[in-house]
Amino acid sequence: EVQLVESGGGSVQAGGSLRLSCAASGLSFDGLAILWFRQAPGKGREAVSCISNREGTMDYADSAKGRFTVSSDNAKNTVSLQMNSLKPEDTAVYYCAADYANGRYLGECYQLLNGFHEPAYWGQGTQVTVSS
Repeated sequence: EVQLVESGGGSVQAGGSLRLSCAASGLSFDGLAILWFRQAPGKGREAVSCISNREGTMDYADSAKGRFTVSSDNAKNTVSLQMNSLKPEDTAVYYCAADYANGRYLGECYQLLNGFHEPAYWGQGTQVTVSS
C-alpha cells in the first residue's frame, strides 16, 4: 500500500517561507513522480509542482515558478517543496500526490501537471496560511 504523509504546513506572513515535506512508502521511490497540489477555499484544485524520479525532471505551475523549489531525497524517500516569497493567495490546503507511470506514459511531469493523467496516490493534505 502506498502512503504519502505531508508535514510542514503552518501560518506565515506575506513574504515569508515554508517548507513542506512528503514522505512516501509502499512503492519504489525511484519510479515515482511526486506532485504538490493545492486547493484554496471555494476554488478548484491546482497543480503546483512535479518531480519525476524516474525521468529526472521537474516542473512548476506558472504561479510557483521563481518562488517554489521542489527537491527529492532518495535516501529518505521524501520530496520537499520550499516555498519562498509567499503571498496571501498561496493560502490553501497543500496535497502531496504520486503516480507510478512505469513507462505507461512519457513526459510524466508535463502529463500530470496538465491533467492528462491523474495521480493514483494522495496524501491527507496540510494547511498553509499566508497573512497579509
